[in-house]
Amino acid sequence: MEHTYSPKQFGKLIGKSVNTLQKWDRKGILPAFRSPTNRRYYTHEQYLQYRGLISSEQGLVIAYARVSSPSQKKDLALQKEALRAYCLEHGIKVDQWIEDIGSALNYKRKGFNQVIEQIELGQVVQLIIGYEDRFVRFGYDWFEQFCERHGTQITVVNGEPFSPEEELVRDLMAIVTVFSARLHGLRSHRNLIRAAALGKDIKDDQDTQDQTVSHA
Repeated sequence: MEHTYSPKQFGKLIGKSVNTLQKWDRKGILPAFRSPTNRRYYTHEQYLQYRGLISSEQGLVIAYARVSSPSQKKDLALQKEALRAYCLEHGIKVDQWIEDIGSALNYKRKGFNQVIEQIELGQVVQLIIGYEDRFVRFGYDWFEQFCERHGTQITVVNGEPFSPEEELVRDLMAIVTVFSARLHGLRSHRNLIRAAALGKDIKDDQDTQDQTVSHA
């Protein structure tokens, strides 16, 4: 009989929590097998597939599009239309169309995380995006290597940045705001330490004076 793992054992092998495995099972991302008593279990073949040591029977082709705000829905439609035209021209059959509305700086995007999970599980053979900055604003090279390690070819239809000027400015302002807040927090922390130290010095001086008076 093929070696099997409980969710806890399997999660430990691949570095995921039992809650994550349960979520993947419910979403159909990594379906668990069920024992006669309805308990979840995983096979060694699933482990090998996850690690990319053997290929899945079939892989998905995913097309991904993103804009930053609901006001850009027209741009989103144009992106998807351009992706469709590219796939039609190159004879590519897309299995999943995934889209997001949110900043490229936000790695909690629902569609983005769905794509990452499926790539990590070795389920995606090709990811098609219109522009690099539709997927991530920074660190694209890392994600490209991530796709390569998991057997996914990432295809960028257009090499030039797509972001409208106002979107880029908004992302840059968000970065500045975050770092400004952190600097302010550091200054506040230093001021608290200084105040605490000053208060201690004053208290020590007062205690010394009290002791001098009492001895007198």
